[in-house]
Order: sequence, then structure tokens, then C-alpha cells
Amino acid sequence: MGIEEVLHHLADRILDFDEGSLVQLQEKYLKKVSDFSPNREWERAMVIYFMINSVRVKNRIFNERVQAAALAKQSKPSKNNLKIIK
Repeated sequence: MGIEEVLHHLADRILDFDEGSLVQLQEKYLKKVSDFSPNREWERAMVIYFMINSVRVKNRIFNERVQAAALAKQSKPSKNNLKIIK
């Protein structure tokens, strides 16, 4: 399995988690990354923290775009099919 396939697999697995569960872990990993230590555990914590943060950012952007599209659809004037006859 190549690098890109592994990344796709990881992304799919992370997207299967609900944001609420991830948010509960984010504070834990923020504390770990704030306490720098030049080792693999700190690096792993950093990657985990940013994976959680990326899901939160993705959800925010997704929700904003869906809401904007819904508002645009609502504010679009309906086409008037009536014609003036003289």
C-alpha cells in the first residue's frame, strides 16, 4: 500500500469519528504538545492534535458553505411565469 493510499485510509477512519469525541481529546493533546520533548511521543501527539483540529476546521467550513448555499437559494427570486397581455 502506497503513501497516498495510507493517507486516504487514515482520513476515512478519522472522518468516521464524531467531532464531539474528538474535541474531548483535543485538550489532552494540546497539553502534550505544549510540553515539548524531542521524542516520537511528542511528534505523535502533535500529529494527533492537528488531525483533530483539521476535522473541526473542515466541519466549520462545511457548515458555513452549506448554510451560505441555503441562504442563497432562499434569497433567489422566483421566476415569474406571468406575461403581460395588451
